[in-house]
Amino acid sequence: MPTYAYTCTACGHSFDIHQSFADDALTVCPECSGRLRKIFSTVGVTFKGSGFYRTDSRSGSSSSVSTPAAKPAAKPASTSTSTGAA
Repeated sequence: MPTYAYTCTACGHSFDIHQSFADDALTVCPECSGRLRKIFSTVGVTFKGSGFYRTDSRSGSSSSVSTPAAKPAAKPASTSTSTGAA
C-alpha cells in the first residue's frame, strides 16, 4: 500500500499514512479537527545508466536496428484559383 503525506492547514500537524488506492483522502486532522491537505512530492524512481532503448528488453539479435516507417509522398498543392461565385 502506498504512503501518503498530509498536513493540517489549521495547526500545521504533519503525518504519513498507508492507504489503499481505493481509500478516500483524509480531510479531518486527528489533532485539532482542522482541514487536511494532501502533500504531493516527487516520485522515487531514478533511471541511471548510459541510456534505455526500446530494444533493451526484446529477445533476438542485439545488432538489429529498426528503420523508421517511410513517410507517404506529399500531394502537390492545387494551382487552380476560384472566385467563390457559382
